[in-house]
Amino acid sequence: MEQFIGLQSPAVRVRVQIVGSGSPVLFIHGGVWPGAAFASLVAELSDFRCLILDRPGCGLSSPLGYSNHEYKTLTAQLLTGVLDAIGIDRTNVVGQEVGAAWALGLATAHPTRVDRLVLTGAAPLLHEQPVPTFLKVLASPIGALIVRLPQSRGQAKSILRQEGHGASVEAGQIPEAYLDWHVALMRETPTMRNERALIRATLGRGGWRPEVTFERHELAQLQGPMLYVYGTNDPESTVDRMRHLVGMLPGAELHLLEGGGHLPWLDDPSQVGARVRGFLAG
Repeated sequence: MEQFIGLQSPAVRVRVQIVGSGSPVLFIHGGVWPGAAFASLVAELSDFRCLILDRPGCGLSSPLGYSNHEYKTLTAQLLTGVLDAIGIDRTNVVGQEVGAAWALGLATAHPTRVDRLVLTGAAPLLHEQPVPTFLKVLASPIGALIVRLPQSRGQAKSILRQEGHGASVEAGQIPEAYLDWHVALMRETPTMRNERALIRATLGRGGWRPEVTFERHELAQLQGPMLYVYGTNDPESTVDRMRHLVGMLPGAELHLLEGGGHLPWLDDPSQVGARVRGFLAG
C-alpha cells in the first residue's frame, strides 16, 4: 500500500509505503538510498506493520527547506505529523544513517511516541564525529556537477563498493532489480539534488552544525530499549567509535555484522532481519 501525506506544518507532501500487519515500525532511510532500500530487511519482518518513509526531497516525497528552521525540531515535527496522519500514537522506529539521527530526535522530543529503536549505519549523532569525505565533496561547488551525472548500474555498484558492500557486489548478492531501481530513482527524481541541499544545511565550516547533533546529556536521557546494528566494513566510522557512541546510550546494545557495509542488511538480510525481529518483539 502506498500513501501520500500532505502536512501543514511543515508544509510538505511525503510518501509512505505500508507493508504487513502487526505492531507498527517506522523506517527512516539515510542518504542516496531512499525508503525502498529497506526492502530486503522489511521482507524479514512480515509480522510487523512496516511504514517506509521517503524523507522530504527523496524518492517521491516533495522537498523541504531546512535552512530557515531549527533542524531537530523540524524533523521531529514532521515525523509526528506522519504518525498522526496514519493514526499511530506509538511506534517502533528503524533509522539508518541520517535517518538514525531523525529517529533519536523523535525519541528525545516525544519519548511517549517511540517504543523500541533500531539504529543502523554510522550516523551524525555527535559534533566530533568526522564528516564522510563524499559528503564534503557533495556539499562543495563540485557537488553541483556530481548530482547531474547520468546514472548506470556500474555507478550504482561503485557506490555500494565505496559503502563497504564490495564483497556482496562481487558475489552477485545484490539483486539486479535493486540496481535497476536505484538507477531509475537517480534518473527520474531530483533525489540527489535535494540530498545535496540537506547536506549543505547540516554542515558548517568545522563539521556538523551543533544544532544537528546531540549533546551527551541528551543521549543519556534516552531510556527506551535500543539496538544499534553496525557493519564492520562501514567506511563512515569504526568499531571503536561505535562502541564509544553506544556506551552513551542507556539501554542500548551493539550488534556487529562482520564484513557488513553501510546498509548492513544488504550483506546478510537473514541475520540482520532475525536480530531486528527478535529485538522488536521484546
